[in-house]
Amino acid sequence: MKSNGTVELPEVAFYYPNPMWMDGNWVKNLVLFFDGIALLVPDYLEDRLENFDPAIVAGLRDNGLLHIIKPEEAVGKSATESLASVLTDVIVSGALDTLANDITEFRELSRSRLGYHGDEKLAEMIFDELKARGLARDSRDGVSIPMHPLVRSLILTLLSQILRPYGNTQQIALNPVTDRPLLVSALAEMLSLPTAPSHGQVVSLDLNAVGVDLGAVPIEDILSFRRDNLKEFSEYRRSIRRFASELGRMSEEEREVAFEDRQANLDRMSAELRRTSRRAWKKPVSFALGFTGAAWTLTSGDPLGAILAGAGAILGLEGSENVDVGAFSFLFRAHGRYLSGYSMVRAVRCWPSDSADVSHQDQDLRI
Repeated sequence: MKSNGTVELPEVAFYYPNPMWMDGNWVKNLVLFFDGIALLVPDYLEDRLENFDPAIVAGLRDNGLLHIIKPEEAVGKSATESLASVLTDVIVSGALDTLANDITEFRELSRSRLGYHGDEKLAEMIFDELKARGLARDSRDGVSIPMHPLVRSLILTLLSQILRPYGNTQQIALNPVTDRPLLVSALAEMLSLPTAPSHGQVVSLDLNAVGVDLGAVPIEDILSFRRDNLKEFSEYRRSIRRFASELGRMSEEEREVAFEDRQANLDRMSAELRRTSRRAWKKPVSFALGFTGAAWTLTSGDPLGAILAGAGAILGLEGSENVDVGAFSFLFRAHGRYLSGYSMVRAVRCWPSDSADVSHQDQDLRI
């Protein structure tokens, strides 16, 4: 129960932009900080989850920590309208037109994620506009649409923010989480958008190392460790968001004075988590968790720019007293795989598709 009398919902990590995590090792760390993991998975792919990573999926399911968000239900009329509103502006602007000249393999996106279950006419309108520009093709399986991988990634990134309110209907708070900030930054660059909102709406918080490599540790052992240490790990996650919000409400002058104190607090907390993890597992530190966010006003801001900034920049904020809408995302880095040297071309080409073709399904669930 919060101080204002409202019920505090479980804080669940909402992974995007794909239907399944890339590497189960990072899930073992991420679940220490959140009350569960949520995945946006079309109906026809759900039965493939346990085949891909049976031990972790079963462990999370058995402990009530895996939440499947079905786009057939979540991407309803309101969500489809929000998605169509943003995409229509982008499409009409011509910002995507140059992609039609790319020689790249199209990747399938489920029709449900484009909003066909929420508002078929709007979803069909979006598809027709993309198809006319050479960015989408007719469905080959009746449930998914081949499209340019960057367009697909743009849609899934937008959905990570648009669907946050849906979590309330499931009695959970959805916290978008990604390990691919560079791809989202590439989307912002492609659309000629700033990587963050302007005029003091961005605050820098470091991405702190807080965990160890848990790849060889059985999921049940990790969940036992989680039960004993959840308070400390959850407090760190809450502090990241709270500190960023506090800094975001300050003037630029106040922020400069307060920043060092806020960052010092996070540094102390992350150091304690590292000690706790090293004592328990005798492993080197290899997992980092951070936070980014963006905010805009309904009357004067740029919602698309803010969504992409909130999903893609490594440094940012969430929240402000005069802000009507906000976008945010937790970011993580595991095993040193996602450093700045990770190329945009590789990030784009290795996104999975949502084809119903059984011969592709194992690949569809991976990055």
